[in-house]
Amino acid sequence: MAKPLLTDELWQRIKPHIPPEPPKPKGGRPRVTDRAYDAEEKIRRPLRRRKTKPLIAKRHADHGNGLGKFRYVVEAAFHWLFNQRRLRVRYEKRDDIHQAFLIIGCFLIGWRRIVEFC
Repeated sequence: MAKPLLTDELWQRIKPHIPPEPPKPKGGRPRVTDRAYDAEEKIRRPLRRRKTKPLIAKRHADHGNGLGKFRYVVEAAFHWLFNQRRLRVRYEKRDDIHQAFLIIGCFLIGWRRIVEFC
């Protein structure tokens, strides 16, 4: 039989110096989804059992709840970026060149937005 790595005496000396385990979180972070996930029994109840607040828009409700407000901004940014042909299909083999074109694309998007407001 193999010898134990730590004897009881050695463990009693080391144990006070080990930090305690961090407390477990009491609930998960809120889940934000769109109307396609509006199912009470399949999605909302399991999330509540895990103490996670479901932020899911109800079906057949008005669209004024603001859940999709940030999604449009991200989707529009991707659309504007992929209007740059060099970014839509990656031709460059080197990452630094592709990143440079990505930065130029972001700069052009920002520049066009600034020109609209001025």
